[in-house]
Amino acid sequence: MQEIIKFNINEANLTKVNLNKSNFKRVNFIGIDLKGAYLQEANLEGANLEGANFEGANLRKANLFMANLEGANLKGAIFEEANLKGALNLSIDQLSEVRTLYNAKLDEEFFIQLKEEFWFLFKSLEQQFLEYQHNLLGAMSDNL
Repeated sequence: MQEIIKFNINEANLTKVNLNKSNFKRVNFIGIDLKGAYLQEANLEGANLEGANFEGANLRKANLFMANLEGANLKGAIFEEANLKGALNLSIDQLSEVRTLYNAKLDEEFFIQLKEEFWFLFKSLEQQFLEYQHNLLGAMSDNL
């Protein structure tokens, strides 16, 4: 695991960069653009991610314990098996826009509300793909 501690990268553009298994514990990433970035198994514990753009980013198995996600864009981000327990300034609105929360660790109040209103977020990417494929093939056969 790469070791990056007490490092500030504010408003940098790191779109589509591969940062898998990186250690960004307590890093300041204010306003950083990580659109489409690969952050699988990254440690973002206690990081300041205020205003960060994670649109379409892959955060599978990432650790965001106590990370500040105020105003972060999580649209389409993958949080499969990620640890979001104790994340700061996180909202239901932000989480409702992610691609998946399959097997993610969440604070209980988020889990209960999301499971009721946005149950589809708890499906794996594989399940989502198979359902999409099934629906597409069904629609195609209906048009034949």
